[in-house]
Amino acid sequence: MMGGVARGRGHILCEGKSKEAEIKRINKELANIRSKFKGDKALDGYSKKKYVCKLLFIFLLGHDIDFGHMEAGYLFISVLVNSNSELIRLINNAIKNDLASRNPTFMCLALHCIANVGSREMGEAFAADIPRILVAGDSMDSVKQSAALCLLRLYKASPDLVPMGEWTARVVHLLNDQHMGVVTAAVSLITCLCKKNPDDFKTCISLAVSRLSRIVSSASTDLQDYTYYFVPAPWLSVKLLRLLQCYPPPEDAAVKGRLVECLETVLNKAQEPPKSKKVQHSNAKNAILFETISLIIHYDSEPNLLVRACNQLGQFLQHRETNLRYLALESMCTLASSEFSHEAVKTHIDTVINALKTERDVSVRQRAADLLYAMCDRSNAKQIVSEMLRYLETADYAIREEIVLKVAILAEKYAVDYSWYVDTILNLIRIAGDYVSEEVWYRVLQIVTNRDDVQGYAAKTVFEALQAPACHENMVKVGGYILGEFGNLIAGDPRSSPPVQFSLLHSKFHLCSVATRALLLSTYIKFINLFPETKATIQAVLRAGSQLRNADVELQQRAVEYLTLSSVASTDVLATVLEEMPPFPERESSILAKLKRKKGPGAGSALDDGRRDPSSNDINGGVEPTPSTVSTPSPSADLLGLRAAPPPAAPPASAGAGNLLVDVFDGPAAQPSLGPTPEEAFLSPGPEDIGPPIPEADELLNKFVCKNNGVLFENQLLQIGVKSEFRQNLGRMYLFYGNKTSVQFQNFSPTVVHPGDLQTHILSGPAQPPASRPASPGRPSSSWRSWLTQLAVQTKRVAAQVDGGAQVQQVLNIECLRDFLTPPLLSVRFRYGGAPQAFTLKLPVTINKFFQPTEMAAQDFFQRWKQLSL
Repeated sequence: MMGGVARGRGHILCEGKSKEAEIKRINKELANIRSKFKGDKALDGYSKKKYVCKLLFIFLLGHDIDFGHMEAGYLFISVLVNSNSELIRLINNAIKNDLASRNPTFMCLALHCIANVGSREMGEAFAADIPRILVAGDSMDSVKQSAALCLLRLYKASPDLVPMGEWTARVVHLLNDQHMGVVTAAVSLITCLCKKNPDDFKTCISLAVSRLSRIVSSASTDLQDYTYYFVPAPWLSVKLLRLLQCYPPPEDAAVKGRLVECLETVLNKAQEPPKSKKVQHSNAKNAILFETISLIIHYDSEPNLLVRACNQLGQFLQHRETNLRYLALESMCTLASSEFSHEAVKTHIDTVINALKTERDVSVRQRAADLLYAMCDRSNAKQIVSEMLRYLETADYAIREEIVLKVAILAEKYAVDYSWYVDTILNLIRIAGDYVSEEVWYRVLQIVTNRDDVQGYAAKTVFEALQAPACHENMVKVGGYILGEFGNLIAGDPRSSPPVQFSLLHSKFHLCSVATRALLLSTYIKFINLFPETKATIQAVLRAGSQLRNADVELQQRAVEYLTLSSVASTDVLATVLEEMPPFPERESSILAKLKRKKGPGAGSALDDGRRDPSSNDINGGVEPTPSTVSTPSPSADLLGLRAAPPPAAPPASAGAGNLLVDVFDGPAAQPSLGPTPEEAFLSPGPEDIGPPIPEADELLNKFVCKNNGVLFENQLLQIGVKSEFRQNLGRMYLFYGNKTSVQFQNFSPTVVHPGDLQTHILSGPAQPPASRPASPGRPSSSWRSWLTQLAVQTKRVAAQVDGGAQVQQVLNIECLRDFLTPPLLSVRFRYGGAPQAFTLKLPVTINKFFQPTEMAAQDFFQRWKQLSL
């Protein structure tokens, strides 16, 4: 038959030497087949098969087939019929007849067709009948198996069409069926169903453990029909182990004990000599072993099993099979996060380092780097960081940024000597400067600024690094900031005198981008304050035509302002405006959040910072337990990570007397520009354009009367966190907007306005900041300020797009001018999936935030108290 079909197909191809000839030949063949099907003479079996195969071949060539469905049968229908075809209704009637026929062959063919087509219309027609067939006592085993898989297909396509309420207990009971094929199909179905409704299928735990115990303890001869290369029922064992991972450890002590015995038996069998040298035997055996280890890791409650699993995985680290080495490294990454098995994982550090150096497969090397990161603690941090830096020099470009982030996190978290931390970050920039993100070098600037004991060393080290002929731009940024702030600490050495420092930085100026040049200009004006002897040289640079007439408006503006400031300001004013940056607030590093975003949603516990090194005191990048941080949600439980530090600004100066809203706290503030351009203006709705606050706005506001930090609002799309500080009549508030979905927010626009009868006090146009305030390099300079008679609120513009799983930060500077009753409103507008979203909240700014304690004698107090009662 196949020879005839092949000859027929070859005949079509031979005559179809061009596209037109092929179409002509196919149309002729279709006409012949149609006439045969419609003819009076009945076709014999061979002819019918031949013509059906020809139709299938023509369909595979890309041509539409609009006849032959009824003659061809279910196989042909499954391949050719589109789920939206008008023939579906006609086919459904034939399927109903076959399902009711009680003929197992017809029933299985009908179930296969339903599963293959899988349309919603078929689901609506048969979703109620298939569970009945599945649990019917008189259904054949082959029919039950087909029904379970068909129901699984329909559930995946349209979960709402498969109501399992009345069938749940009987479907779970299929785990006790005598036929292993039925059990295998039922486990697949139950695993899918229990992920959505775990409580409804909780009874499957004991049955799954019982079935698994019988398989694990049986010999290969007991299940001959389901034994694969001396491994009894490997696929069913793997499915049962995956099903158990949908639930926590069994509560029943007897069930839990029996399960532990099963897991120990699997680990014991893994140590036995193989019963066959064929790869199929080892594959089946290892599949069960790795799924067993996954279940042990999932439970994370049996120290003995966790250590045994770690030792077993350690044997695979040097296995000749690349896949096994990869799986072992991946599983050990998860084991390293467990307090029970972390020390056992650390014993394999030399093997993992060797894998990082010698593995040919890049994916295996990446898993080795992940494992080194996961097993790192204070006892081995320097060794691991050193090896990862060495590997970074030859690492694949695709994973360099991830390695950089990991090294930066480990160096900060486990640094006892911060000179080592500075050396590590500068080495990162030297080795892989293109992959050092802003979060990394922002963070080293924060730490150096906050620690007096490392500032001189950092200045000396970065000065030496800048002397290299080929110096990365990120090194210039770090050097510009540190020398501008702390260059005076090394100025006593003739080799690093002020003129030498300036010459070294300025030699890099023409090679840098606009953002870096802007930072260096700010460094130059800092030098005039630190080293008056460089004033003439720097003013000449600022006065040069290439600066004053620069095509870039930012560089031109800075050159003009800094030149004017250095010329007209007195020494005292210059020292005040250009004073040293204050310490940054101690917050958790944001580099870990960036690493998790890069790894994606399935990063797993290997990147989770939940495991703490017992010797760590959380002094490196951690949060000290001050009252202001106690009420802040934990980053591990909070999408926003409210303790993540905002990026540091380059060395700006302190505010003059004319601007009370800037630098009132020890942290980076939003820097207003000298009048935003129309493109930068933050267009926001006025009070008359926004809707009323949400019903629970008052309740949300009341939570912040006595605290400054926390989650202001949260729904299924968005989480808004607040962190604020207040001193006297000034306040600064950080708003964190976190996208909880995987879809990007478009046209994201949070706006602060004042409600009700106070809207007439809002002045139009942006506020003008004082001209003496230098703009901060590397920061958005546009801002929008609404002035009220009671409050002055300055807001920083945020990005118009918020990626899925990401967050953006908005800074508000607030000045209380007089007492007020009504808090400002926060209007949030954006588009999600094309649909507009808008809601209004009450901003947690209440009059008590600006209260200050005062001391007075008891007599004066009671006198004033009595006056209040009049």
